[in-house]
Amino acid sequence: MTHQVLILNNISQKGLDLLPSENYTISEDASEPDAILLRSYKMHDMEIPKSLLAVGRAGAGVNNIPIDKMSDNGVVVFNAPGANANAVKELVIAAMLMACRNLTDAKDYVDQLEGEDNELHKQVEAGKKKFAGYELPNRTLGVVGLGAIGVEIANTARDLGMNVIGYDPRIQIKYAWKLSSGVQPVDTVDELLQQSDFVTFHVPLLESTKDLINSESIQSMKKDAVVLNFARDGIVNDKAVVEALESGKLQAYVCDFPSNAIKGKKGVIALPHLGASTTEAEVNCATMVSQQVLDYIENGTIKNSVNLPDTKLARAGKVRLSIVHNNIPDMVGKISSLLSQSSINIRHMTNNSQNNMAYTLIDIDTDLDSSTLNALNAIEGVLKARAL
Repeated sequence: MTHQVLILNNISQKGLDLLPSENYTISEDASEPDAILLRSYKMHDMEIPKSLLAVGRAGAGVNNIPIDKMSDNGVVVFNAPGANANAVKELVIAAMLMACRNLTDAKDYVDQLEGEDNELHKQVEAGKKKFAGYELPNRTLGVVGLGAIGVEIANTARDLGMNVIGYDPRIQIKYAWKLSSGVQPVDTVDELLQQSDFVTFHVPLLESTKDLINSESIQSMKKDAVVLNFARDGIVNDKAVVEALESGKLQAYVCDFPSNAIKGKKGVIALPHLGASTTEAEVNCATMVSQQVLDYIENGTIKNSVNLPDTKLARAGKVRLSIVHNNIPDMVGKISSLLSQSSINIRHMTNNSQNNMAYTLIDIDTDLDSSTLNALNAIEGVLKARAL
């Protein structure tokens, strides 16, 4: 069976090569795709094909994907957490150095100098005192969000001699194990802001994280603090941060999300969304998400999904059933009962849930006819059932 894969953005060929050509047709105009791979393409107004089984986001954030709509249609949405962590970490460290050493202002100063070399040298020596900065050791970095990226940044900052404090009330165990013991936890974002010389955000954009930096929260920050945002547009209120820069409360704002409100303003270093823009990060993201989509289509395995639980089951039996359904009482009972009525024996199975969604994998010892598969899909609460 050949599966169609629709590409909505440029995806690294090294990742796409994981999808064998004899089983997968990859194109930018697939009409009935089994899977969609994308980076930043906004899918919210896109009609969801009935054939669609999976969406793979070659990156961490999924704001550009209508998750609820996908869930309602039984479509699994994958992302690639941590695949671009090193790229973002390096950019954040570079951003701190640009800010504390006044590098962009110094470059602009040199670019506007005129005259012969000996005159340039005199102007450089006379003007360099305007760009005197400070060093990172013993300064305090506050990290909001200690996932794959936040942990890398926190650990590297410690290696550079910085004091590091972190806030993440929902830190996952796998990331907590990797976090340097020198990183000190705080109980609130306000506490973190009060102590930090630099603040960096690595959280998704939610109602609870929108405008974390605003006019009120800025007042509790240190004078001449630096705000870094390489997470999501909207976490920092542009108007509030520009006002704080103009008043001298903040020293700098370095971000990946330019807007007319901040572009060219004093103290702002706005970059063109470079967080994951390295060859290595693009390959890592494409490789991870392609492998996840392939494993789901062929084996029903789910790993790194944002709307369904991680699920894995060793293959046994003749046919595998992959069933995405609502997380409501007696769903497994209804599925098992229907199979029993069709004289189908369950070899083994697993069921996991995540919020209002659930997923069941079942291996059976016999073939499955189309009428039984249709009956499974007709059970109220079943969103997508397929035989592998």
